[in-house]
Amino acid sequence: MGQSKVISLMATRILYVITKANWGGAQRYVYDLATSLPKGEFDVTVAVGDDGVLSKKLRDAGIRVITLMHVQRDISVTSDIGGFFSIYSALRAVRPDIVHLNSSKAGGLGALAARLLGVRKILFTAHGWPFMERRNSVWRAFAWASSWATALLSHTVVVISTSELYIGRKLPFCAKKMHLIHNGIDQRMRFGPGEQIRRAFPLGVRITGTIGELNKNKNQIALIEEARGNAAQYVAIVGEGEMRPYLEGKIKEYGLQDRVKLFGFVPAQEVLRGFDEFALPSLKEGLGYVLLEARLAGLPLRTNRIGGIPDVLDAFDMTDFTLDRMVEKTLALYG
Repeated sequence: MGQSKVISLMATRILYVITKANWGGAQRYVYDLATSLPKGEFDVTVAVGDDGVLSKKLRDAGIRVITLMHVQRDISVTSDIGGFFSIYSALRAVRPDIVHLNSSKAGGLGALAARLLGVRKILFTAHGWPFMERRNSVWRAFAWASSWATALLSHTVVVISTSELYIGRKLPFCAKKMHLIHNGIDQRMRFGPGEQIRRAFPLGVRITGTIGELNKNKNQIALIEEARGNAAQYVAIVGEGEMRPYLEGKIKEYGLQDRVKLFGFVPAQEVLRGFDEFALPSLKEGLGYVLLEARLAGLPLRTNRIGGIPDVLDAFDMTDFTLDRMVEKTLALYG
């Protein structure tokens, strides 16, 4: 038997599970871990609820990807039952030693399936507790119960900010399961000049930029409303998502087409240097990678002090936010 086959047989099988394959913070987290684990020590598979940017990037990196059926963010009894059996089947196929769950829906369904199959180690990373979202009380109560059940079924829960740790420790019987590991970035990354942004606006104007999925929690509408009341404000919004038609409509309604522009999905490294300041008006935030990147790029930051944002704003240095540090701390939990 060749040495490569021996290593493969000895490798720890790990299955990452996540709901969506778009490119947001949770997806980047899964990608960074899946591609950074020591080669030969881990046999990595990622199961994801649809086929998107994350799936493509993982396959390009040589990581096995399983596309799950019926796993979606919205609540649906029929789809959730189908999603549970889809995750259950993936677990049966991979037979992982470790399952690492990400995002609320995949976390809840995956934790139950993994427990039923007797997986040795079940980790769940909370990328922001869903019951902290600004929704009606019934939805938040259901989200709290689901999050608690996921934490109970998991052996270990990873949180990505100090505030999330404080909230997680209040879940009954779960305090000792909580471990704080900040998101980390490669601090050797290089930034482009941001010409795509600069060329879209008049020469010499001051540009406020933001990057993130276009959704209610990211609250890009706040920057559009600001520009409506300030004729000197120019805004660059980078990202894609379900709120794009709404934001486009508001830009047109307010006559801001020359001062507020949507750029779609563009990697942060290519556009950050096109901004004069970085704004993150989020209503809910775990610990955004883009905030770390904006700080590394030397941009002034304007944000709400929620979620993990104070961890970044109040840090005297970036030592605890390196990718190597994030991987090292996570590996310690896998052991």
